[in-house]
Amino acid sequence: MKQDICALSATELLAAYRAKTLSPVEAARAVLARIVELNPVLNCFNLIDAKSALDSARASEARWMKGAPKGSLDGVPTSIKDIILTRGWPTRRGSKTTDPAGPCNDDAPAVARLREHGAVLVGKTTTPEFGWKGVTDSPLTGITRNPWNPKKTPGGSSGGSAAAVASGMGPLTIGTDGGGSIRIPCGFTGLFGLKPSFGRVPAWPLSPFGTVAHLGPMTRTLTDAALMMNVLAQPDARDWHALPYDARDYLKALDDGVKGLRIAYSPDLGYAKVDQEIAALVKKAVAVFEDLGAHVEEVDPGFDDQLEVFTLHWFPGAAYVVRSIPAAKRKLMDKGLLEVARAGEKITMKQYQDAVAKRGALGVLMNQFHQKYDLLLTPTLPLPAFDAGKEVADVVKNRRWTDWTPFSYPFNLTQQPAASIPCGLTKAGLPAGLHTVGPKYGDALVLRAARAYESARPIAMPDLSRLK
Repeated sequence: MKQDICALSATELLAAYRAKTLSPVEAARAVLARIVELNPVLNCFNLIDAKSALDSARASEARWMKGAPKGSLDGVPTSIKDIILTRGWPTRRGSKTTDPAGPCNDDAPAVARLREHGAVLVGKTTTPEFGWKGVTDSPLTGITRNPWNPKKTPGGSSGGSAAAVASGMGPLTIGTDGGGSIRIPCGFTGLFGLKPSFGRVPAWPLSPFGTVAHLGPMTRTLTDAALMMNVLAQPDARDWHALPYDARDYLKALDDGVKGLRIAYSPDLGYAKVDQEIAALVKKAVAVFEDLGAHVEEVDPGFDDQLEVFTLHWFPGAAYVVRSIPAAKRKLMDKGLLEVARAGEKITMKQYQDAVAKRGALGVLMNQFHQKYDLLLTPTLPLPAFDAGKEVADVVKNRRWTDWTPFSYPFNLTQQPAASIPCGLTKAGLPAGLHTVGPKYGDALVLRAARAYESARPIAMPDLSRLK
């Protein structure tokens, strides 16, 4: 049986390059062929640069043949969310208001690190306009679809990145997460995604949504995510929010397991409404941690719904974005983004400062919570993926994307590391996600716990035959 190169993880590709059983050029060609085949169905890339990718792959192949790889990811096909600056490629941000001519002179820190480590950049992935919502469709690129069922959304805002990795269009991608934008699409598409502690992965320029916005890896294996973190967490002086570089090897102790850890499990945070099928899958996943030797206690962390606090941070960012767009161009923009921006314009300084104070209190509460519990487990999302092209599953129950993402945005406010790992399929064949939240700066612990779960329940790829 012929090997499916596109199903290989980055770690497997690197091992094959080292053994000279596979070349970076072969891997790049396979991924580019998969993009040509499936992108018309899924619409997850808005820019594909086959020439640049193949040139990079040939250079990588030459290095591997000499036994002198450039770095930790030499020759691995990788995609970049089209919010993140990439030299030589326009950053369109899902918006018709951006200039396709650029300028395109800079790499964001994460992209610069990937290049330094030899990653083969294949293209840029779709995003809702300026990354404003938890699904992926935009005036510029249209609707992006879920590889498990193309009638469904892959989530967002890193939905193009998720759909690409889940369908074998490269094993690695970078996402951004300002309210769940890594974890939401990973939950809907059956991937692992990590929102690291704020400042762990340097960012530049700072997101218009401010200090709730993080960058992190989205992968099909935990080892790949740890490998990416070793690269992405390297320092960059352009981010004055960045944490001090600690030179940690995220692969080290990845397989140390969860035996003896104190884990809190909250099925609903005390206030969220969760689909019964999702709740059952998550509860079953939590039992795996007990089987692996962790001490699990069902307990809520003790805070109320933080939706208002989050929107008072998020909506002003949307207003800031829209103010930067000439008035004549705003008619080209997503109506939902304009609505959120108008709401952001109405927020008073007192409202914002009150929200900042409440955010601080939430952070203290979670710091204290983690004095007793090493980790918190919840569902990633309260529902399975719904119809593509919609912001919400049910307009009677929800108005905005924030109404159906109660588990993700609180931990953007607190800046803690949090990850989603797939934990089973619904009867309709759609992924459910298990959400793992660690103490601030406990990124390695979150990876280790997710790896323990993955060792018992490996991540599966969707059946792509239905897309062909």
